[in-house]
Amino acid sequence: MRENKWDKIINPKRSLLSFNLKEVFRYKDLLFLFIKRDFISIYKQTLLGPLWFFIQPLITTFMFTMVFGKIAGISTDGLPSILFYLAGLTFWNYFADSLNKTSNTFILNQGIFGKVYFPRIISPISVVLSNLLKFSIQFLLFTVIFFYYFLDKKSTLDPNYIILLTPFLIFITACMGLAFGLIITSLTTKYKDLRFLIQFGIQLWMYATPVIYPLSTLDGKLQKIALLNPMTAIIETFKYGFLGSGTFTWNSLIYSALVTITLLIVSILIFNKTEQNFMDTI
Repeated sequence: MRENKWDKIINPKRSLLSFNLKEVFRYKDLLFLFIKRDFISIYKQTLLGPLWFFIQPLITTFMFTMVFGKIAGISTDGLPSILFYLAGLTFWNYFADSLNKTSNTFILNQGIFGKVYFPRIISPISVVLSNLLKFSIQFLLFTVIFFYYFLDKKSTLDPNYIILLTPFLIFITACMGLAFGLIITSLTTKYKDLRFLIQFGIQLWMYATPVIYPLSTLDGKLQKIALLNPMTAIIETFKYGFLGSGTFTWNSLIYSALVTITLLIVSILIFNKTEQNFMDTI
């Protein structure tokens, strides 16, 4: 009798911390397909299409300038309001979008997860990478406005070598959004009402992050509390590198990196555990 030879044998994961990069790479075509799907589906059948990537941050920046700058009179450390707010929003939007969309991984993909095998981690990774395309467009917008003000003879901008940390800041932001998203999507398979708090929670988190105000405006105690927020050091470092204004310390940046790594490890553990039996609870 001829022995059957299988192309792929699917076994349950034995380690909750398993993250098979080799297997993810083997499914790279599927990963790119998901990235394309996520990117195109956002603005499919819209009038302005990808132009919304520019319009959304510009409108938000304008509203922040009017409400927080003109009406509330919140300081921007002497920087042009549009540049100050756009610097914070560029990174915050990437983090918030990555967290928000990965937090629905199990809910949105339950149909395909129950029928076809592939590394489940590909789905949230594709969301973070597709959002990176959006981030790149908005970062380009920030760069254009930055050079407009920088080339002005009256400019007070003072970019420095910290600008070289930008790729590292992007990487930390992506990992942090992925980590929080994995934790939330794992919890919402059992506690579905948690997803209703996500948008509200992200909005409150933004106000606890120096996006609409400089960290320097907070007194000593409040500043220390604000620095416990891992997104604080990322945004302040970015502002300090490009604008020459902000509160930057290596300790706070290292703290954000260590928190991100810890959260990523914990999130993979929780995600892998949930993945094994989520079809029974979803």
